[in-house]
Amino acid sequence: MTRSLMTEPRLALFFTFAAALASGTQAASPAERAPTASGQAVYEHWCAPCHAPGPGHPGTQSLQLKYGGKIPAVLIERTDLAPETVSLFVRQGVLLMAPFRKTEITDAQLATLAAYVARNFRKP
Repeated sequence: MTRSLMTEPRLALFFTFAAALASGTQAASPAERAPTASGQAVYEHWCAPCHAPGPGHPGTQSLQLKYGGKIPAVLIERTDLAPETVSLFVRQGVLLMAPFRKTEITDAQLATLAAYVARNFRKP
């Protein structure tokens, strides 16, 4: 007996794949699969390399030069950053800071990050 190219296991795989496509089932993108991390964890991973205290952090050094000590250069010490401002800077970038895509920081992670960075925010 001769076996065709479409053996039983291949047929089962084919029909499973066809059914998944027909139902609209798709694999989640990396951003959708990423768990919602705490704001501090997102900050430590994405922001601290440039914005942590101390020398060697270009974002902190840039803000120190810009504000001359009138406003804290370390982001998590600031009281003038509203969550909306943080979200805007993260998504759009500012000066030399590149924007972060949703595949890097999801919207849910951005919300927790913005809340973490703006936790000391005081309305004027």
